[in-house]
Amino acid sequence: MVVRILLMTALLAAMVGMMTVAPAIAQTDVVVDASAAASDDVTIKYFDFFVVKGGYIAFGLIALSIVTIALAIDYGASIRRATIVSPESARAAKKLIEQKKYVDAIKYTSEDPSMMGCVLNAALLESRNGYSAMERAMEESLDDRSARLFRKIEYVSIIGNVSPMIGLLGTVMGMILLFAEIHAKDAFPGARDVADRISIALITTFWGLAVAIPALSIYAIFRNRIDVLTAECAIAAEQIIGVFKPSDTQSSTAPAASNQPTSTS
Repeated sequence: MVVRILLMTALLAAMVGMMTVAPAIAQTDVVVDASAAASDDVTIKYFDFFVVKGGYIAFGLIALSIVTIALAIDYGASIRRATIVSPESARAAKKLIEQKKYVDAIKYTSEDPSMMGCVLNAALLESRNGYSAMERAMEESLDDRSARLFRKIEYVSIIGNVSPMIGLLGTVMGMILLFAEIHAKDAFPGARDVADRISIALITTFWGLAVAIPALSIYAIFRNRIDVLTAECAIAAEQIIGVFKPSDTQSSTAPAASNQPTSTS
């Protein structure tokens, strides 16, 4: 948790620094002709126009974008092959099972934090009840662990779905304020004022889409990764516990149930 907070703080500082320095590096000078005789130079600074004028809604959406980046980094570190289909865990557990060291295998898999270790541990604990019970335990463990991962990535899905709504809220509020100003003055403002008000109102929609598109993309990427790695884990675990599967022609070669302890004691 401390690492995540420090990471998000660093990302926030970096983004604010880039936005502060950007106007000094690159500016867009927009020249608006007021009349044929005179011209008015208007300089638009990206930070002031896209952030400051967007108000607290724009700042809130920028904060959500930082949270999305931090979550993506966290998912990239935790949802990967080494933490789900751990080759080391699979090899170690398979070796212990082949050597018929079932107590050691149960102890090893119970201490393994990967999905592979959890699935194998659930299956080994049901070894006394037969291969069918081991398969059911393995499937239940897979469903449980994959559901946890899916719930974990739901945060970016929520951000991706809520951000456009927040941006639209800012746009609607801006339009309401514009028409309230027209009503209060009982006069329609000039074209420049109207364009300025509408553009500011649309800034929140811009930020909403700018946050939602990457967030939903990140969610889709990790959702597919979870599906693929879960399937690989199921196949690998089934191959490892295949030694417990009774054979029609040589059932006596399968490990006896009486020799398969259900606890580490």
